[in-house]
Amino acid sequence: MTAYLDNAATTRVSPAAAEASLRAMTEEYGNPSARYPLGSHAARSLAAHRADVAAALGCESREICFTSCGTEGDNWAIRGALELGRRMGRHIVTTSIEHAAVLEPCRHLEQQGYEVTYLVPGPDGKISLDALRAALRPDTVLVSVMLVNNELGSVQPVREAARLTRSLAPRALVHCDAVQGFLKLPFTPRALGVDLLTVSGHKVHAPKGVGALYIRSGLRFPPLLLGGGQESGLRPGTEATAQIAAFAAACREGKRSMPQDIAHMRELKEYALAQLSGRLPEVRQVVAGEAPHILALTLPGYKAEVLVRVLGDLGVCVSAGSACHRGKPSHVYAALGLDKAWREGAFRVSFSAGTTRGEVDALVDALAQAKAQLFPSMS
Repeated sequence: MTAYLDNAATTRVSPAAAEASLRAMTEEYGNPSARYPLGSHAARSLAAHRADVAAALGCESREICFTSCGTEGDNWAIRGALELGRRMGRHIVTTSIEHAAVLEPCRHLEQQGYEVTYLVPGPDGKISLDALRAALRPDTVLVSVMLVNNELGSVQPVREAARLTRSLAPRALVHCDAVQGFLKLPFTPRALGVDLLTVSGHKVHAPKGVGALYIRSGLRFPPLLLGGGQESGLRPGTEATAQIAAFAAACREGKRSMPQDIAHMRELKEYALAQLSGRLPEVRQVVAGEAPHILALTLPGYKAEVLVRVLGDLGVCVSAGSACHRGKPSHVYAALGLDKAWREGAFRVSFSAGTTRGEVDALVDALAQAKAQLFPSMS
């Protein structure tokens, strides 16, 4: 049996989402733009799916644009915001612990003459509002702050950051990568005060290949592509109806069970910490991380990539930070200023509503075996 504890990377597709996808592919397969009945039926289904995703996010249907993933949504939000603000300035504020989908576009934009201020978190993994206050300028056109850090589980003060931005740089747009927060924390884009917000389907038990960008109503946002009228002309191309149907089904389920799911994941996190403390006190928590589903741990003196490989051989799936690093050192752990032993031994455990105590027990057993098998690094 595999103990799957890497749900921050991707989740198992729920049966309801899989069934919705199959139905869309085999029964409701018409092109939503077509005028015949099968196409009209697909268009009505698409509208219903958009309403389901909007309801889960707490916004209006017209504020939802479907995308292929969180990375696309982040890139579109950044580039669109800069296009809107091209006459107002060339300054961006973000954090040094954003996902690569935000950091890489920002680095590319620096090469094009934009200036980017990267806010560094404190030891708790959170950015300082004082640092944001000092960074904001009259020529700031975009502030992008994630809701939940994907490696630490730390919850960023997005609402307060948006309010501060409105006060000191009122022409700037505020974007939030909420991929790790969606259906894990109670929030709405309006309550956060953001203009743009990104979510992804495969983090909430939908298939890979679908996500959404929230675009605040009234914001005349530039299109991602040109060539058709789909998604209100903002993202042309025939809609991925099967993925969207699955995303909507996962959102319906996730919204309905969210209070219980959050409580379950939080209890598992506390249980994991208690078990580790009792059997492997050498394993330390990197930061507290308020998100219920992410547990950032380190075994100082050991190499995380080796631990992850050995745990995998023992049937336990965890990750050495974000799956998007592909073996590269984590910029998140580096930004925290962790000493080398803590940084090199850091790994991430992440839960879902379907994770069991048995899987946590398997993790603790496997870690004990791995520690017994491996020698601490002398570097």
